[in-house]
Amino acid sequence: MSTGTTMASMSSYAILGCGSVGHAVAEELVEEGKDVLILDKDEGRVEALRDQDLNAQVSDIRDPEIVEHVEGRDAVLILSSDVEANKAATETLRAAETDHFIVARASDPVSADELTELGADVVINPSAVIADSALRSLETGELEHRAEQLAALIDGTESRLAILIHRGPDPDSIASAAALQAIAEHRDIEADIVYEGEIGHHENRAFVNLLGIELVSRNEVDFETYDTVALVDYSKTGDTELMPETDVDIVIDHREPDAEIETDFSDIRPNVSATSTILTKYVQEFDLNLSQEVATALLYGIRAETLDFKRDTTPADLTAAAYLYPFADHDTLEQVESPSMSPETLDVLAEAIRNRDVRGSHLISNAGFIRDREALTQAAQQLLNLEGITTTAVFGIVDDTIYLAARSKDIRLNIGNVLGDAFSDIGEAAGHSTDASVEIPLGIFTGIESTEDNRDLLLSLTEEAVKTKLFEAMGVESDGSNGS
Repeated sequence: MSTGTTMASMSSYAILGCGSVGHAVAEELVEEGKDVLILDKDEGRVEALRDQDLNAQVSDIRDPEIVEHVEGRDAVLILSSDVEANKAATETLRAAETDHFIVARASDPVSADELTELGADVVINPSAVIADSALRSLETGELEHRAEQLAALIDGTESRLAILIHRGPDPDSIASAAALQAIAEHRDIEADIVYEGEIGHHENRAFVNLLGIELVSRNEVDFETYDTVALVDYSKTGDTELMPETDVDIVIDHREPDAEIETDFSDIRPNVSATSTILTKYVQEFDLNLSQEVATALLYGIRAETLDFKRDTTPADLTAAAYLYPFADHDTLEQVESPSMSPETLDVLAEAIRNRDVRGSHLISNAGFIRDREALTQAAQQLLNLEGITTTAVFGIVDDTIYLAARSKDIRLNIGNVLGDAFSDIGEAAGHSTDASVEIPLGIFTGIESTEDNRDLLLSLTEEAVKTKLFEAMGVESDGSNGS
């Protein structure tokens, strides 16, 4: 078998069977200054190869004598269109216990497996190679076409571009918007990043502050002042109902929206895990000199959305991250990933620990009345570190709404589906297989208004109802003692 020699370090080759594929490979290697011997049983073809000053000899690659012909060569490329002949040659060379690096040509997956079993180090299937090349060319052409369309819309902006991201924006949406803003500014168009709700999670606040990303609250803008509006990573929680008078010109997302959006430009790719990945491709297509801040934001956006490449990561996400890595500020990334825990989060975590109810490996806890709903996310994540716990859910009440955050590392459980099954009829659930959240109007759930006089009653009713529905959706018995 192969001694570990790489193709890059080899200098002498033997090509067995020289059809169109072998001929093309031989010419390329000779052009690179490599020593190439070609063996083929067709005398006329060998003569033609010699006329082109190629070193060619007549030999049937099925014959055992090929072992002597290829002696001293670093690698043997068996490229005949006759796959049975390729199998015979591979078997002959391995039976002779040669240490050549062997590349063999297959015709389909079955023959590829057979050649591998016979000892080929690398097996190629020309049909698959052509198909892969065609798909890559299509992808490149499609991206170029989309980039031209996006550029035309941005260039057509007469005043300002509004980039609207989803409510309670996360790093992926913020980073994606920052990248589109950079693309617009590169084309001399001013753009504002507009967000809804609050930037609650302390990591998200650190992310925005450390990278100096300027965001504008939707409550502070008049969309009439913008002549181009873009929705970027907006479909996280189904928030696709813009103000009626607002026309959408651009939609870029890695999730399908719940409702159809009329727009001039749409790039929605469910086959990637982060919108930051899509925007990184556009940055590359526009050949943008990306600032360190935006590169850092995009890299963190991809890492956050894929849980540091542990969740639903695609090759596109990895290649985008690899492109961004040299341009990112890794000291800033470390600061973003390890921000100090706020007093509110510590309080919520302490309350969640006290009130935890454990059934098997599942933990549910009531954090009571809270001020910062994002603290629930941190508490759910921290509680997942407890021994024997694979799934956590922490809920609390903010004003007249119940907020619940859940985390899971149980590969048998999709926590997003669990929350949907448990609460979609009375609230809004969103998330993935490993992290999810739900918002439930308090009045719908309990039938009681939130006042100072009935806080204890509300907490009691809420805790019983939430735990019963959630444990049932998890497939856990609702009775049993508290596992704390």
